[in-house]
Amino acid sequence: MANTETIQAATKSKALSKKKKWPAFSILFILPSFILYTLFVIYPTLNSFNLSFTNWDGVSDTIHYIGFDNFVEMFHSERVYNALKNTLIISFSLVVLENILAILLAMLVDQVRWLKNLFRSIFYFPVLLSGIVMGFVWAIIFNYNFGVINQLLDRIGLESLKIDWLGSPKYALLAIIITTVWKGAGYYMIIYLAGLQGIPPELHEAAAIDGANRWQQFRHVTFPLLAGAMTVCIMLSMISALKIFDQIAVMTDGGPGFATETLTYIVYKVGFGELRQGYGTALSLVLFVLILVVSLIQIKLLRKREVQM
Repeated sequence: MANTETIQAATKSKALSKKKKWPAFSILFILPSFILYTLFVIYPTLNSFNLSFTNWDGVSDTIHYIGFDNFVEMFHSERVYNALKNTLIISFSLVVLENILAILLAMLVDQVRWLKNLFRSIFYFPVLLSGIVMGFVWAIIFNYNFGVINQLLDRIGLESLKIDWLGSPKYALLAIIITTVWKGAGYYMIIYLAGLQGIPPELHEAAAIDGANRWQQFRHVTFPLLAGAMTVCIMLSMISALKIFDQIAVMTDGGPGFATETLTYIVYKVGFGELRQGYGTALSLVLFVLILVVSLIQIKLLRKREVQM
């Protein structure tokens, strides 16, 4: 018995010693990634706090500290408030439209018995396109002179309904929203489709036996059980909307005038176009705080909704 206990104790001590050595050894695997992440993410992020209090132009070697002047100018700028308004309009519109369309597409694909993979691939295909390519394609579609939409109206004799989508402050923002919904809905469709396929069919069968129609089954069975997927999709779509850039850069360049400028795009225009890196960095910090606050509020509200359901 003593020998057996001694052997077991020795075996355990060796196992523990191996476990103790493993964390130190594992550092070697993550060290290269950590170094790169520190150099290209952590350091620039921390340095941005410093630059936001300067008037650095991004080119010269001299940096002058100007205190809170950048932030004072920002909060008195009508251009910034216009960009904030556009950001909120785009964000709210994308969250609502992308998620509604994604749920509808997911339910459609879920009901298809033949060629399900084909339909899923077709709806997901726009997600694979880069934002630049997608922006060019839709800029051609919305073009006033030779765009597909206006050409079609010409051919059917409805020239009076032609719209200058990208040249009108009234419609340019709508064109950006339509383009982004077309690109993003397929991504969220996949998440909702996974949620739908995780719902036991017995629940729908029981609801049907109780006399529930399709709408009642969706409202009382499907929708509550999609709460987890909805939390993820709303979070991702909101963060993506707050950071929207490619479509605006390619399709409108923030115009006409400042009609489609968002906080992300104004950071780029000010920092690189006007060579005001200090001011642009201050704007980026405000954008970071906005994304953080919105994300925390969403997490709290959506998690509370999941618990209630």
